[in-house]
Amino acid sequence: MIDISESVMQLLLALIVVGPLLGAAAALLPAPPGLKGKTPDQAVLRHGVTVTGVILLAAIVLALGFDHDHPSKMQATTDISWIPALGIRIHLGVDGISLPLLVLTALLTFLCALYSYFKMPSGPSPKAFVALVLVLESGTLATFAVLDLILFFLAFEMVLIPMYFLIARWGGAGRQAAAWKFILFTLLGSVVMLLGLLLIGVKAGTFDMVALATDNGRGLTTSVQVIAVLAIGIGLAVKTPMWPLHSWLPDAHTAAPTVGSVLLAGVLLKMGTYGFVRILLPVAPDGMRTFAPYLAALAVIGIVYGSLACLNLARQGAKGDLKRLIAYSSVGHMGFVLLGIATMTPTGVNGALFANIAHGLITGLLFFLVGALKDRAGTSDLDTLAEQGGMALYGRAPRLGGLLAFAAVASLGLPGLAGFWGEMLALFGAFEPADGLSRPAFLVFMSIAAFGTLLTAAYMLIVVRRVCMGPRGHETPALADVHGYEFAAWTPLAALTVLAGLWPAALLGLTDPAVQKLLAGGLK
Repeated sequence: MIDISESVMQLLLALIVVGPLLGAAAALLPAPPGLKGKTPDQAVLRHGVTVTGVILLAAIVLALGFDHDHPSKMQATTDISWIPALGIRIHLGVDGISLPLLVLTALLTFLCALYSYFKMPSGPSPKAFVALVLVLESGTLATFAVLDLILFFLAFEMVLIPMYFLIARWGGAGRQAAAWKFILFTLLGSVVMLLGLLLIGVKAGTFDMVALATDNGRGLTTSVQVIAVLAIGIGLAVKTPMWPLHSWLPDAHTAAPTVGSVLLAGVLLKMGTYGFVRILLPVAPDGMRTFAPYLAALAVIGIVYGSLACLNLARQGAKGDLKRLIAYSSVGHMGFVLLGIATMTPTGVNGALFANIAHGLITGLLFFLVGALKDRAGTSDLDTLAEQGGMALYGRAPRLGGLLAFAAVASLGLPGLAGFWGEMLALFGAFEPADGLSRPAFLVFMSIAAFGTLLTAAYMLIVVRRVCMGPRGHETPALADVHGYEFAAWTPLAALTVLAGLWPAALLGLTDPAVQKLLAGGLK
């Protein structure tokens, strides 16, 4: 690691949050003469790659300069009064919980910009597309970096409009209805969440998340905590998405362009679960304890429901859409994250945070691969792809087939890959939940979730068999294998999936001290 002064760290974090917004504004301006490229469209797409690349570089330098010996301490902090009358401050900072999510967001957005440079989704002008992606990046990074409840809400909402337009203007069939469903669900959830955040701020006398976490709910009565957890939890659960508030997700994923799906699965879903860990666990522990069994129950229903939906879509003759199938798999995977959070134990919460990162890497890769498959075959319908007994990707495009099989086994939680550790730790957390929670109930939840892992393996292996295997007929044309730009966009995700699977301590070493401190109310 490198030694960087606190003031430089503050500037880096401010750049990471504000930089994409400035880049979005610049994308709408005419390109300077020296950067025009062959066409104005190419120039603005190159601008998107440059800005997201600079933000990724800043995030990596921030991670290198981060004090890894004290990951529970808020670092690179900025605390400036913004609206004194309401006590709202521009308070930024990172610790071991938010740092991995910041780097993941910066990485995925850069890879999406790089992919779009070579494979721009069909739709209106690239100017608007690049500007929207950068606004989306800024809102997501801000969500993980701000330490004021009102700023958190503003950042949380900031991503809705760009994602709505990315789906509605650059999406596929059914994009208008999917975009409306996405915006209505998330806006309604957010209205309720705002009421809960205001209730906490008014009753506690501060919107500062660090002060509230240190207080650990001691300044809030149990009834206030219960109401706050219910209100905020609904808003976060919609974004996560938790069953039964998930129904916007399959439509949004199916209609979204490839990069929209990658960002939605890899980054936006994490904002909901991050809110549970950063706000509800430390600020309203009594309220969380009241709702934890219900959260766990809904989480395991989501795990089984998502897996059964995937099995139904994967069967022959179901006309199942491969993008829709991966969207439903996200409902199941995020169920493990919610189960880990519901245990209210360091083991479970660490598992949830690990599963968050693993899901971002693996599902981001899966959506990239399915998007490439759709570009080549003209459809993502599983029955059409698997005609004549199998698409025979192993024979027709071996690298593409191999990567799809790799992402599928990573998604089902194969030991040695990133998907394994988060789910395993969430199950361990459920085996020994926090004091005050019913252990018999959580043992039942653990057993159901473990059964869900078997269902996940079943549908993923069916997809691999139907798409990758099968005889290649003489008349079957060859498919374009992995292009150079696809290789560049996908390799980091595959490499990090292996690295996180083989060396989980790299991530857990960051999150564990921060989680221990958070659950102890800043007393550690």
